[in-house]
Amino acid sequence: MTHTILRLPAVLKRRGKSRSAHYADIKAGLFVKPVKLGLRARGTPEDEVEVLNAATIAERSEDEIRTLVQKLEAARKAAK
Repeated sequence: MTHTILRLPAVLKRRGKSRSAHYADIKAGLFVKPVKLGLRARGTPEDEVEVLNAATIAERSEDEIRTLVQKLEAARKAAK
């Protein structure tokens, strides 16, 4: 199974949000935190971006999206 990691410009393009709005969503728990790729490199798993975009398109509430973000981040830790 191949996992693609998207860097910030690709994530912003797929989300249709500005950099500041993206980081505000992360701070509010409405989007997953990026994973560490190196000393100064971060990225977000493509499948997580797709799941969260689908939840937004389906007009899920902020509370539902926060719960989804928590599940996605917990799944990362369980995969270790």
